[in-house]
Amino acid sequence: MMDGRVGALRAALDAEGFQHVSIMSYTAKYASSFYGPFREALDSNPRFGDKKTYQMNPANYREALTEMREDESEGADILLVKPGLPYLDIIRLLRDNSPLPIAAYQVSGEYAMIKAAGALKMIDEEKVMMESLMCLRRAGADIILTYSALQAARCLCGEKR
Repeated sequence: MMDGRVGALRAALDAEGFQHVSIMSYTAKYASSFYGPFREALDSNPRFGDKKTYQMNPANYREALTEMREDESEGADILLVKPGLPYLDIIRLLRDNSPLPIAAYQVSGEYAMIKAAGALKMIDEEKVMMESLMCLRRAGADIILTYSALQAARCLCGEKR
């Protein structure tokens, strides 16, 4: 999240008596091409320039630690890594350096790759989807946000497609 935003949110919530409301901070939101399908669907690609001014450089893992410390000190309750699978190392880095819950966001590009390869019968879509979620969990994610949530829940409950 932009510097100071977590602190401003925490202060505003606390001032209004909402100390019990948790804040999930975009601690490590990388400037990623994996956001493409979502941006295309909403026609939200930048008209000029790019979003790299406030999203992290994919080559810089150290910044994640700096952002983690800032977010913790400002009152974040959950630290988010976005996208998830390309940044398993960042999920692990935060997990190893913070007592807070770590969330991973499996973004539209990750989801679209699995769906497209499954539709083309190049992979077993359900098995790859579940493996991808397990990898996020194994890396240290306590929470996973994914477009596959309903499909994963059905699979975990033993429902057949």
